[in-house]
Amino acid sequence: MRFVIIIPARYQSTRFPGKPLAVLGGKPVIQRVYEKALSVLPDVYVATDDDRIFQTVEAFGGKAVMTRSDHKSGTDRIQEAAEKIGGDFDVIINIQGDEPFVDASQIETLMHLFDDETTQIGTLGKPFDTSCGMANVDNPNSPKIVTDKKGFALYFSRSVIPYVRGKEHDIWHEKFPYLKHLGVYAYRKEVLAEVTQLPQSSLEIAESLEQLRWLENGYRIRVGKTDIETVGIDTPEDLVKAEEFLKAH
Repeated sequence: MRFVIIIPARYQSTRFPGKPLAVLGGKPVIQRVYEKALSVLPDVYVATDDDRIFQTVEAFGGKAVMTRSDHKSGTDRIQEAAEKIGGDFDVIINIQGDEPFVDASQIETLMHLFDDETTQIGTLGKPFDTSCGMANVDNPNSPKIVTDKKGFALYFSRSVIPYVRGKEHDIWHEKFPYLKHLGVYAYRKEVLAEVTQLPQSSLEIAESLEQLRWLENGYRIRVGKTDIETVGIDTPEDLVKAEEFLKAH
């Protein structure tokens, strides 16, 4: 199979405008994401709607694709980019432009999910750090995943799922191995084209989680496991934490 990595990156961000161009350890964030992806696969593109990001990617020797500015999600953006790139790729991997610490092994785990021809969409889950009890699990900004015995997602939620009946909330993590969703995806080419044509679903609107649209429409999402923590950048404060993480690692 042939894989391609497409990194959606837009300049406008409510909490951190210009985030892909923010400097982390002497390099733009988008360059760090790109280089991590390039360490695994030769076919890597940045999909953007901003000329500043496009020029920056080309300046460091990367490949970029200009896309429309009216996309509602990164998934829609990578579908347009995939159409423009062309080629006989079988699987398209979506790595967010604000994930400079994505690990090569995580990308490889995503790829291996497609060794099974029944895999339509792949993503990653990581066991929650419960050294602080339920604090991390309770965070609604860290979606939870529950899977079936074969590793397919049953549901994603910002709420704590499952509910542990008959036990005090502060020890739930001792009774169930809660799984944190990491927002990287891979899609078979034809599946990506299909899911980007679907209208928003009721579950997606309720939880503000796009992947619920796919589940609600009958698509199956296989979940790979990783033990590696990543540090996403959503705010200027996150950039400071990322600098500290970079120095420590």
